[in-house]
Amino acid sequence: MRTQDLDVRHLCLSRKSGRARRSPYIVLALVTALAVTAAVWAFPASAGASPSIRYGIQDDAYFSATPSLETRLGTLDQLGTKLVRHMLSWRDIAPTQPQHPALPSDPAYRWTDTDRVLGALHAHGTTVLVAFYRVPSWANGGKGSSVVPSDKHALADFAVAVARRYPWLRLWEVWNEPNLRTFLSPNSPRLYVERMLNPTYRALHALSSSNRVAGGATAPLSTTSGLSPVTFMRGMRKAHAQLDAYSHHAYPVTRGEGPFGFAHGVCRYCTGVLTLANLPALVREVQRDFGPKRIWLTESGWQTNPPDRAGVSPALQGRYVAESALRARNAPLVDILIHFLVKDESRANGWQSGLMWASGVAKPSFKAFMLPIAEDGRRGRRMTIWGQVRPGTGRRRYLLQSFTQGGWAAVGRAALTDNSGSYRRVVYAIRGMRYRIEWLPSNALSQPLVVR
Repeated sequence: MRTQDLDVRHLCLSRKSGRARRSPYIVLALVTALAVTAAVWAFPASAGASPSIRYGIQDDAYFSATPSLETRLGTLDQLGTKLVRHMLSWRDIAPTQPQHPALPSDPAYRWTDTDRVLGALHAHGTTVLVAFYRVPSWANGGKGSSVVPSDKHALADFAVAVARRYPWLRLWEVWNEPNLRTFLSPNSPRLYVERMLNPTYRALHALSSSNRVAGGATAPLSTTSGLSPVTFMRGMRKAHAQLDAYSHHAYPVTRGEGPFGFAHGVCRYCTGVLTLANLPALVREVQRDFGPKRIWLTESGWQTNPPDRAGVSPALQGRYVAESALRARNAPLVDILIHFLVKDESRANGWQSGLMWASGVAKPSFKAFMLPIAEDGRRGRRMTIWGQVRPGTGRRRYLLQSFTQGGWAAVGRAALTDNSGSYRRVVYAIRGMRYRIEWLPSNALSQPLVVR
């Protein structure tokens, strides 16, 4: 969840910029033609991968209680996602102290906007992952919205009220970036566990064994007023945290950082940093502290330049969105990857990681989210392509194409994805070659994958 007060996040992001896609080499027509007509081999899934991983989106402003909400739900169908992370402001829903806080019928609660948003998402067949943030002043002695509640049962009671009002909710996340004082003060892992996470975990599980509660939701790095996710995680373990999944925000924090690594393979600022670039380190830390718990990456994204001068190019953002999906899928224990946002924020200092510009026009990343395509390994001149057709259900029909002799030509025959919409193909790989897929029968085209 981004806010105007980002601590030193912008300082860290100022070290991140996009690298222009390398100019492709000219490829001999004969070699390219061979690639177009090459046979396509089956390839086994990566060891330890998460074939059941779910990809979602978050944009609370875009999916807010406005007259355009119903229309905007159609964007979910275009993108092919049925998972939305949505923040619930405890402070706004409970501006005054309820007499019966575990009962949603208590008159202190203000459910109108939440009813409309969650009700519309549920009616649309969308799974909602609910995250809590913003403490009411009555719960912490009249202090600010980031200050830890005084009563360890207060948040748990609110969570029960939410669960009773919306009984279809099953995915829960306790707080947002509690390792930063911007969102939790003091940012003590012990207080977080004792007054927020564990009571809420126990209350939601007592209500239904189907509830799954994530703890952590940590920012990817320490700041001048925050702890690193590694330090916070170890503090959670020491406090005996109870959770079904560890959640984390895997934003890039260095210049030239992609989903599969830091620029030049080195990060000088990365003590305690956990991003997609070093995702195996996150997996190791979770296993070290909590055993084989599941991992939810509940915020991720690259800002674009324009308009953010510290961002990457729109084309590079699109490539990174597709590669992020593959990176998360191939990681053990990772079950969820959420992209933040649908549409850029319009304010000058806002967050610009949307799949659309603030005007509503789609960026290249819109197609990259809808039809991700990425390289998944290479042996000599054989390259494995992984991709997904996200819209639709069941096995989807698609056609792999290669650019040759000034036009796009089919590589083999039309094929079917698996039931999750995923596919893997092995093709010839020569620098500068381009591949894409056409989703049949919609004729939608993915962004081209350029062999580098």
